[in-house]
Amino acid sequence: MPQPPTGLPIVDMSLLSGDDDARTEFRTALRRATHEFGFFFLTGHGIDRSIRDRLFDTARDFFALPDTHKFSVEMLASPQFRGYTRFGGEYTQGAVDWREQIDLAAEYPSLGDEPPYLRLDGPNLWPLSLPDFRGVIQDWQGRCSALGLELMREWALSLGAPADLFDAAFADRPSTLLKLVRYPGQDDDAAARQGVGAHKDPGVLTLLLVEPGKGGLQVAHGDDWIDVPPVEDAFVVNIGELMEYATDGYLKATLHRVQSPPEGTERLSVPFFFNPALSSTMPRIELPADLAAQAPGVTDDPDNVISGTFGENMLKARLRAHPDVAARHHPDLVD
Repeated sequence: MPQPPTGLPIVDMSLLSGDDDARTEFRTALRRATHEFGFFFLTGHGIDRSIRDRLFDTARDFFALPDTHKFSVEMLASPQFRGYTRFGGEYTQGAVDWREQIDLAAEYPSLGDEPPYLRLDGPNLWPLSLPDFRGVIQDWQGRCSALGLELMREWALSLGAPADLFDAAFADRPSTLLKLVRYPGQDDDAAARQGVGAHKDPGVLTLLLVEPGKGGLQVAHGDDWIDVPPVEDAFVVNIGELMEYATDGYLKATLHRVQSPPEGTERLSVPFFFNPALSSTMPRIELPADLAAQAPGVTDDPDNVISGTFGENMLKARLRAHPDVAARHHPDLVD
């Protein structure tokens, strides 16, 4: 498996257009990367550079808006945890993340308040001063959703299961989420301030697009942190807690973090979280014997209990990350 300088694997999706041997090579690389690292670079994905450039231009246009325009779509107004978060408005492991962002998720009519995770369904807060913004975001959501579903089918095959094993979880009301994120540069005295603190993603998989040439992402591997500068024309892909649940720990959700860029610079990134319906419980894969022998079970952490139901994982993450939103709209859920 080819390795970039960071040590993370590169997995080439164009192999799926080849013969049976090429497709087997892709599935083997996919399985190994997420078993050994939980992260990899995905090339050959077929999304043109012009589409990616348009997305970053849209992100820059949003962050360049006057504060009053951004505050008009602030997350604090959204019971569904949608909208803009100003600097210092999000927390990881109780510490402030130094970034600004806007969260935009799949939009569905509410199905009620119980179980509590159903409260996460609802409308986005769209910035009305950018008329093309919504179309660009929804186009990107569609492209990444198609790519995510294709990857899920390849994972199933790589783990000895039918290709459509996960399809039902994404067939109705998949709870996808996209963020536009801007990390401002910090001076040397603030170098230790976290862009975003160490965490695991609560869902299935993340397709991360990072502005070309911008580092800062670090991935835990053993006792070390691996620096992950972007690779040309590649997504950074990682699995979340639901894939750990589905594979009894054979695939492991991995801690990762972002360090602030140097003073005088900034870093833009666009993570897309491909997740099933809030009420979906991920199927457990009956692994082949040789893989099952390498599955240590789901991480047992009383401070971060992993549920197979996506909504329970996501609500847990949202309440912790945005305590101000939780306190305003969901006081009954605040411990």
